[in-house]
Amino acid sequence: MSNLSTSRFVLTGFPGLEVYYFFAIPFSTIYAMVFLGNCMILHVIRTESSLHQPMFYFLAMLALTDLCMGLSTVHTVLGILWGFLQEISLDACIAQSYFIHGLSFMESSVLLAMSFDRYIAICNPLRYSSILTNDRILKIGVAILCRSSMLIPPVIIRLKFLNYCRPHFLSHSFCLHQDLIRMACSDIRFNSFYALSLVICTLLLDAVLILASYVMILHTVLSIASREERIKSLQTCVSHISAVLVFYIPIIGLTMVHRFGKHLSPLVQVLMGNIYILFPPLMNPIIYSIKTQQIRVRIQRLFSLNGI
Repeated sequence: MSNLSTSRFVLTGFPGLEVYYFFAIPFSTIYAMVFLGNCMILHVIRTESSLHQPMFYFLAMLALTDLCMGLSTVHTVLGILWGFLQEISLDACIAQSYFIHGLSFMESSVLLAMSFDRYIAICNPLRYSSILTNDRILKIGVAILCRSSMLIPPVIIRLKFLNYCRPHFLSHSFCLHQDLIRMACSDIRFNSFYALSLVICTLLLDAVLILASYVMILHTVLSIASREERIKSLQTCVSHISAVLVFYIPIIGLTMVHRFGKHLSPLVQVLMGNIYILFPPLMNPIIYSIKTQQIRVRIQRLFSLNGI
């Protein structure tokens, strides 16, 4: 058995497109937009005192999570596309896997917290400020961080001690837990069951709770007599609903491709993987810049001050 600490894994990249370096330009542009868009959201919320409200604090958490997701994958995705990276060490692969999965769980948790914010704002507006105090929001943020970072280590650490005897070819331009255990010849039952339990207790549970919150929100909205007030209430949820769809649809798509798309071209798997990694961080700033008036106005003011 080879020394695991020196094991190298080959990143797939984009099969058949490695020689076309111009293909790296749109991906570099997307990453630039991810960093610029999320940094802009964070800057606007930090500098505008009128945005120091629960809804925007949660939005800042979402932007920070998306920013970190981009930072965790930019070196491997663009490294492959620009031709100066092809392999990754086991330790680096495990670390990247930890951050990708941890940040996915964190984004799911933040979206759940945002649905709770919308539920309180619409179903119990008179107690909104007394329920979502700054101290309580801070505690929610700490709980999200602990939940996302402390549940993963058991399954991630065990990756270090598996015997990887199968060909070291990863399916994507980055490392995922399911990709690594696919190459292992050791007993992976713990990893499989723990990972499945983790997904059920985080992503699936969060999705069910978000859906439940919107059922209660819809019930409250439909009880409002005025049609204009109903529309106004629902409009405050459009950005969050869009962010939820942008996050969960790529995850479901990638899961379906891995589970049932064995016959599909490797390019499809790689494309779905990059959509899963890049689509939410790219789209969330755009969604909130367009759909949230307070953010849109401040960004327009920011551009006008800089003469853009």
